[in-house]
Amino acid sequence: MNETLIPDVSVIIGAYEAMPYLTRCLQSVEAQTLPADRFELIAVDDGSKDGTGAYLDEFAARTDIPTTVIHQANSGGPSGPRNVGLARARGRFVFFLDADDFLGFEALERMVALADKAGTDVVLGKMVGVNRGAAGSMWGRHDEERVDLYSSRVIYTLSAQKLFRRDLLVRHGITFDETMSTGEDSLFTMEAYLRGAGVSVVSEYVCYYLVGRDDGLHVTRSGGYEPRFAALKAMVELIAGLVPAGPERDYLMARPFTVGLIQQFGPAILKESEEVRAHKLELAAPITVYWTPGVAKLIKVNERLRLECVARGRLDLLADVHRYLAARHTPKVVRADRGDAAYLAYPHFRKPEAGLPDEVFEMTVPEWSTSKRLQAPPRPKPGQGKPAPTLAHRVVRRVRRDMRRWKSSV
Repeated sequence: MNETLIPDVSVIIGAYEAMPYLTRCLQSVEAQTLPADRFELIAVDDGSKDGTGAYLDEFAARTDIPTTVIHQANSGGPSGPRNVGLARARGRFVFFLDADDFLGFEALERMVALADKAGTDVVLGKMVGVNRGAAGSMWGRHDEERVDLYSSRVIYTLSAQKLFRRDLLVRHGITFDETMSTGEDSLFTMEAYLRGAGVSVVSEYVCYYLVGRDDGLHVTRSGGYEPRFAALKAMVELIAGLVPAGPERDYLMARPFTVGLIQQFGPAILKESEEVRAHKLELAAPITVYWTPGVAKLIKVNERLRLECVARGRLDLLADVHRYLAARHTPKVVRADRGDAAYLAYPHFRKPEAGLPDEVFEMTVPEWSTSKRLQAPPRPKPGQGKPAPTLAHRVVRRVRRDMRRWKSSV
């Protein structure tokens, strides 16, 4: 421990039926370059029956890391064990480590050092997938002491596997919502982003290995579509409650629309019953309250068009768009008669009966079709692009010129 006997980090592991993955997870904790007396481990066995609890007890008895093992009845999800661990934590920082995953050996040391240097409250450590995918757009070539939340890509990684300053969580009462069956980690992380004193990113070292289990267990629980709508509603209300209306809120709001709502109205909607479609539109209504022109212009046209159809309750138009996209058509680029605006002529473009304004189809961000970028053709210079005059045109012009001369001479 440091001079004040407070650990730098409390590593919190919620474990349920985690064998044999837990062995590698704990090996990575024990191999940390951060000295064992500078962090603690709090492991919560969430009612496992596969030997997870016994293995945690064995590890605690032999490791040099101060370790607390808590055994409890199964809570039904990750939020309960995380909250239990958080309540017992003493570290300046906490790190939530899933029992299936493992850390890079220098992860804790690097993240704590960056947080202390920058004075930030949240640190993202670079993640890679093992037997599964992992988000990658937020990792640059170099570590970043402080990123701009409203222009970086960090809002596109909202999983809980990050370093959080514990004082921030305690002051604001930030915990995991145990009533939610999905999306609770996204809410937790977004609130910490918004209430904290900055975000740092470790990009030069892989801190976290996100493991896909061979047995297929621990995949995200679906629980039907209702919990996902509830999570999206909670997210937009959180953002609206903490960020005033304007460009910054618009930037944050784009995420729940493009990573969340649009997926609930994917191609499968064509096969769903009328009752389910109507119910989804009902659940989407309090979310689309935050669908504004400022949010829309940050999104690609094909996604914006689909979301606009949802916001207007026009699933008939949405069906046409899905069929068009399934056929892999490339929309024509149409330049405005005046100005620099250009539009993508997806279905219902400039169809009065659809009632969709041109702005829905306007290109406001880079657009691609397969591997080709879509761009408006250059506007012709004055006099260019006009067809050569025919003999009839020349005769008419000559007659008009002669008439003007005759009138001026009278």
